[in-house]
Amino acid sequence: MRKKDLFQFSMDNALEIIIVFKHNMEIIYANQTALRKLEHEELEGRPVTDIFHAEFELDENDRLIGGELHEMMAYRSNNTCFPVKARVLLYDEEEQEAGGNERLYICMAEDASKINSLEKEAVRAEQEAQKALKVKSEFVANVTHELRTPVNGILGNTQELLSSETDNDRIKLLRLVERGCRDMNSIINNILDFSKLEAGKFILEPRRFNFANMIEYVKGNHSNKITEKGLDFSVSVSPEIPEYIIGDELRIVQVLNNLISNAYKFTSVGSIHVEVVKTAQTGSRMELFFMVIDTGIGIDKADQDKLFKSFSQVDASISRKYGGTGLGLNICKQLVELMGGNIHVKSEAGKGTMFSFNIWVETSEQETEGTAQKNETENTAGEYDSKRQVLLNKLEHLNNEGVSDKMWKFGEAENLHELEKKMSKLILAVEMENWEKAEMFAETVKQLLEEAPSEVRSAALRLKMAVQKGDYEKTTAAFDKLKKMVLLT
Repeated sequence: MRKKDLFQFSMDNALEIIIVFKHNMEIIYANQTALRKLEHEELEGRPVTDIFHAEFELDENDRLIGGELHEMMAYRSNNTCFPVKARVLLYDEEEQEAGGNERLYICMAEDASKINSLEKEAVRAEQEAQKALKVKSEFVANVTHELRTPVNGILGNTQELLSSETDNDRIKLLRLVERGCRDMNSIINNILDFSKLEAGKFILEPRRFNFANMIEYVKGNHSNKITEKGLDFSVSVSPEIPEYIIGDELRIVQVLNNLISNAYKFTSVGSIHVEVVKTAQTGSRMELFFMVIDTGIGIDKADQDKLFKSFSQVDASISRKYGGTGLGLNICKQLVELMGGNIHVKSEAGKGTMFSFNIWVETSEQETEGTAQKNETENTAGEYDSKRQVLLNKLEHLNNEGVSDKMWKFGEAENLHELEKKMSKLILAVEMENWEKAEMFAETVKQLLEEAPSEVRSAALRLKMAVQKGDYEKTTAAFDKLKKMVLLT
């Protein structure tokens, strides 16, 4: 087949409308698609303005020529019309076989009816989705606000009763009610934050604050309960970070509190370490890098992608055992991204977890000048990557050195030593009638004996059940029995 015949065949059977016309608007060719869609038997000799009416004009400067897409209306033989996306090209005169200096134009048009319909449908669906999201957000906000009122009422009355109650059994029950109210308020706050973030109504409130004081506040919030659990707790802050920075202090604290609370919740033995460093600075903008490392239960690599999804737990048994809504890490992720950073996790099942996140903050002019005297304010990409890699290697070493595998293997010296420590703290808590703390140590003892013989595991379970009931006699009896089985074998 000759090239000319092949070209003609392609034109005739093209899926889009193709019309060729002269400079005086006279059509000299229309393909089969044009005849079918425009409902004409013949178009040759007719003016192209019959198809595109007054919208289609070519002035002396060849307007509409150049290949740009234009939205136009194409008219059928019965004067009904439909939208098209069309482009007009000037045919090269040197390739014309005849016609002298007369210009020829090729118009290629695609029926846009379906496209426009789909676009309108998409816009309508988006509007409906936004409306539904607004209704949902308003509903969630109203419900959570309504919940807060009775919860705070119960909490206030409970605290008032605690101040005058002397009966130990009643005090224990009131403490449980107080703890439940605080947990409920925490859940309500998470739902409110999540609702605002999802609706795009969450606004950061940056201000100048003392960074060292903020870290001390966070440390003070967690230090007692972490050390009481028998864990080592340390915080390290790079001296390169200036005394004052500009950022949303409340939200930085919220992210840190969530990550440290998770570390505390999922760590029975070993340590929790927090590290903060400055990784980059450009002018007054500074990147801070935070790490929270624990020696807890860890997370399997296959489950790590679930961590930052809303209402998601890596394992359903975790939510039953440790509690939680699955919103905390999702909120942390969105808050960190609002502050210009990202959040990451590095973990292995049974070998602890390292959460890290970076944010961008501002420094005042005085702080920037002071920092500039110590070191350069501009970091090259190589320096930036190198500094971060050194830091990650250091923290990985800290994590790997945290807890030996022998800690969990029943009968090993490390296991027995940790058992003795935790059981000593457990019986002390029982003698002080601090049943909440005693239950925490009973759970740790149970975990340390997971590889023990069945009779030992059963004894540990009975001890925990006695602690949960707050029964002093049964607890001390179960404790003495387990101690003989574990420490004197």
